[in-house]
Amino acid sequence: MADKIQAIRGMHDILPDQTPKWQYVERTLHGVMAEYGYQEIRLPIVEKTDLFKRSIGEVTDIVEKEMYTFEDRNGDSLTLRPEGTAGCLRACLEHGLLHNQTQRLWYTGPMFRHERPQKGRYRQFHQVGVEAYGMPGPDIDVELILLCRRLWRALGIEQKLELQINSLGTTEERVEYRAKLVDYLRKHHEALDEDSKRRLETNPLRILDSKNPALKEIIQAAPVLTDQLNAASKRHFEYLCQILDEASVPYTINPRLVRGLDYYSRTVFEWVTEELGAQGTVCAGGRYDGLVDQLGGKDSTAVGFALGMERLIELVEANQWNREEPQNAIFLIAVGEDAQRVAHGLAEKLRDATDQLKLQVNCGGGSFKTQFKRADKSGAKYALILGDDEVRDSTISLKPLRTTDQQVTYSHEQIIHFLNNLN
Repeated sequence: MADKIQAIRGMHDILPDQTPKWQYVERTLHGVMAEYGYQEIRLPIVEKTDLFKRSIGEVTDIVEKEMYTFEDRNGDSLTLRPEGTAGCLRACLEHGLLHNQTQRLWYTGPMFRHERPQKGRYRQFHQVGVEAYGMPGPDIDVELILLCRRLWRALGIEQKLELQINSLGTTEERVEYRAKLVDYLRKHHEALDEDSKRRLETNPLRILDSKNPALKEIIQAAPVLTDQLNAASKRHFEYLCQILDEASVPYTINPRLVRGLDYYSRTVFEWVTEELGAQGTVCAGGRYDGLVDQLGGKDSTAVGFALGMERLIELVEANQWNREEPQNAIFLIAVGEDAQRVAHGLAEKLRDATDQLKLQVNCGGGSFKTQFKRADKSGAKYALILGDDEVRDSTISLKPLRTTDQQVTYSHEQIIHFLNNLN
């Protein structure tokens, strides 16, 4: 017997008993995005490798270690997308969506990073991304935060998430701060772990985000980026805080909050929870005003966020998820040669005559007892029972599966009326 082929490590199937949770969250997402006027954009999973090198930065962990990159038959270097912002902006520039106009967009789908799999961190993972272009003020930053809060509220997890905010300033301010931070960290070089020593030469701001408890005191005593902000950046951040206060959004200013990608500037934010262990960040984002120019477009402003679907669903499940029983779902049992012959045709007539009827027809034969077990296992609220006698009399029987109510026999007209009046 040949060896079984299994899924790639860190890439998981989403099985039928899990998909209702995904569908519930996805339906909620669609509703909240529509409330705020955001339009969905659908993007390729594969992009040219240069897109991510130019946007994310060649000396980041993602580009150096984590991207799934390959050459196609034409010799072009292609990459499975490790994040969505670069691809969304590429699409906007390619199709002229940013020319003298603003855009509010969102997308969802799988992303890919070759890193060590652990709970809450996978090699194929799913993200929802939201991007807004052409609006320079902090009001659009706040709108994204409010959108998140409304989503958490709709999912019943608002009290489980904390908002942390910070400002990274402009590129020039960050360069000045970086020099001071590197000087400080070099004085503690021997105390740094290997990962931080490597980042000291490539992306020193990421050291501030280290989860190594041995570095806690060093990080706490490090220079603070907000001390380097100029007047314009300070006004932007102060106004952001004022709008959040007016909207009654609780937040914590975290001066050590940074983003792992090079393109962020000014506002950065994260929604974090203590309920998912080490992988506590559910949603993260901020401004990336310089990226439009970096990818060949006219200088413009941009802000966005990404949230991890796996972590979000895990949080929803831990706090308020109860499997939604199919509302008024029906299972049609067909016993006998004539009944099996006409069952699907009758089911089609019932679907045509009713609004969004959830009707599953037994397939694969089986005795009445076997089919009844299938009906019960399906989670249906009612069983429709069709035998050869019912075929002869143009009737059908209805048996409630979740109550002790008695079985009733109806004409076809009566059953259609009954189904149309289900709650």
